[in-house]
Amino acid sequence: MSVALLEQGLTVAHQAFTKQAFMLADSVSDAPCFSDYQQLDRLFPNAKFVYLDRPLDKWLPSMQMLLGRMMVHLDKDNGRFHPVMKRSFNHCFDIWQVEDVADEAHLTACYQRHQQQVFNYFAGRDDFIALDISVDGSLTRLLQFIGLPHSIDLPLPQSLSQANFPQLSFPQLNFPQLNMGRNVASWDEYKHPNKISANASGPDKRKFFDYRLD
Repeated sequence: MSVALLEQGLTVAHQAFTKQAFMLADSVSDAPCFSDYQQLDRLFPNAKFVYLDRPLDKWLPSMQMLLGRMMVHLDKDNGRFHPVMKRSFNHCFDIWQVEDVADEAHLTACYQRHQQQVFNYFAGRDDFIALDISVDGSLTRLLQFIGLPHSIDLPLPQSLSQANFPQLSFPQLNFPQLNMGRNVASWDEYKHPNKISANASGPDKRKFFDYRLD
């Protein structure tokens, strides 16, 4: 999703661990958004939120593989990952409270709890969308949601004018497939001038927001 939005001309931070990263980016994904969405909603009242909705049977083995590779770096005291990232994963997956974080029952409960919390929080709002990016046309849905139409530059007969059928101005676009199998580093390998560093420094150096999670 981050790569797709870069190609639409947005500045994108895949993860953001400083205030400045949020200020510079049009779009922020991953940590800490999945854990801090309520706090970020209050800080950025005009923001739109996208929940990446993946079926449990596909999400579960992917998350087990990911956590298997990440846990040594998420260690509370010695892990090399950024403290905000560690906090986000602990908030959603209790990584410092359970013996086996990759246990299927544990992760299933985390998945269901998080999904219910997100859907309850954003219920009835028009600045929220749940999106399965594997579904055909899902990129088109995202662009419509955030107000970035990707128009078909073709003349249409009067009977099929865009005024009568506005959906015709949107081709059915799909997301690029980058992370497949055990390859989860494609963002780092992707070069683009609109990429925003997760650790961008600004007027407050590399300080993060001073809120606390509920």
